[in-house]
Amino acid sequence: HLNPPPRDGGNGKCFFPFRYKDSLFYDCVKFKAKHKWCSLTENFEGYWKYCSENDFAKCVFPFWFRRTIYWGCTDDSEAFGKRWCSLTQNFNIQKVWRYCDDMYL
Repeated sequence: HLNPPPRDGGNGKCFFPFRYKDSLFYDCVKFKAKHKWCSLTENFEGYWKYCSENDFAKCVFPFWFRRTIYWGCTDDSEAFGKRWCSLTQNFNIQKVWRYCDDMYL
């Protein structure tokens, strides 16, 4: 259950990855809230905040995908041809990603 963020809730920075309900998250989430939020601790303990533009997960370069190292966004294996990136150094293990925005193009 999400309560309002406490005033003393850590340093105000999102902690990634964080655990919430037995799952590991590498980016802001939208559970039981109108806007995306993140945990301020490694294991969600009720300390959280709404995500701002600077809080969303960043691409990690270089990253491994299959047998190739990528130094930028790729459209490899993306059905709609949209460029994407990994949120960890080894996509093959964690399989977490995001579409690239103008910052990475």
